[in-house]
Amino acid sequence: MTTRTRLAIAGVAPVVLMAFVTVAGQNQPPEVKGSAPAAGWVQPRTPDGQPDIQGMWTNYTNTPFEVFDQSDRPDFYGGDIDGRGAGTGPNSFLNDMQGRKFTKGRALVVDPPSGRVPIMEWAEKQRDYRLLHIQDDWVNFTPWERCITRGVPGGIFPPGYGAGYQIVQGPGYVAIIYEMIHEARMIPVDGRPHLHSNVKLWNGDSRGRWEGNTLVVDVTNYNDKGNVATNVATQRVRSIPQSDQLHVVERFTRVDEKTINYEATIEDPKVFTAPWKVAMPMTLEPDYKMFEYACHEGNHAVPNTLSAGRAADKGTRAKTSQ
Repeated sequence: MTTRTRLAIAGVAPVVLMAFVTVAGQNQPPEVKGSAPAAGWVQPRTPDGQPDIQGMWTNYTNTPFEVFDQSDRPDFYGGDIDGRGAGTGPNSFLNDMQGRKFTKGRALVVDPPSGRVPIMEWAEKQRDYRLLHIQDDWVNFTPWERCITRGVPGGIFPPGYGAGYQIVQGPGYVAIIYEMIHEARMIPVDGRPHLHSNVKLWNGDSRGRWEGNTLVVDVTNYNDKGNVATNVATQRVRSIPQSDQLHVVERFTRVDEKTINYEATIEDPKVFTAPWKVAMPMTLEPDYKMFEYACHEGNHAVPNTLSAGRAADKGTRAKTSQ
């Protein structure tokens, strides 16, 4: 995946724009706080009565996705070249350090207590095959590398760069505009049911509801074409498949003027031996600008990788014919 170039153009904003809270503060909290709001802070409301979680949020962090284990192969998964696991957090990769303070927590995976995702053996073998054979076929790339999607909930897992999320609200809806792959996710909060079970989608079907001041999003109706996590910052979970039985429950709780506590519980009985949960803060950054993420334009990663594989094939054939 090529690095997106940030153009120095003042005043650029997304096409979809609504009023949002403009409160200063860019420092990343070290870890997720409790769900109770800060003392003396009152949750603002939108004109239609929803808890107001609007704004420009980021999730830059130094906390690794999982607890590192000596059996891990971070060089193979696509992050640590030396293979020691010294930089397994998202900040080990491309990241904007300007004006941010990072505190490294134990792991973003908070359940099970081990901090390790309970992946079935067959799913790990499929991941390993695809990573080993990424030069063979475009289907071995993740949807992110193919510029399709980073997935749900994978699109909110810290990527190391391009970590902007604009939340806007209107009657009956919450929308999340993702900086990376410029996705706009519409979440109905009007009580409508999920789509028919025959409808299968890359990012599933999201339906939201308010439990007090917490936005709870139930996601079902996945297809089996995507991945739970797609980028190198998620280390060994990158390229793990998703099945049509994937079920995700997200929680967005604004606990103070500049912090949303985000949680995602992931359950897929075809891929994982038990449910697991990710928890992390999202930080309000009113001055953060999202620029165009032109994923395909100038992205030579996929064709270059495949052409390198064809060159290797040609060299092997030449040697065997001698």
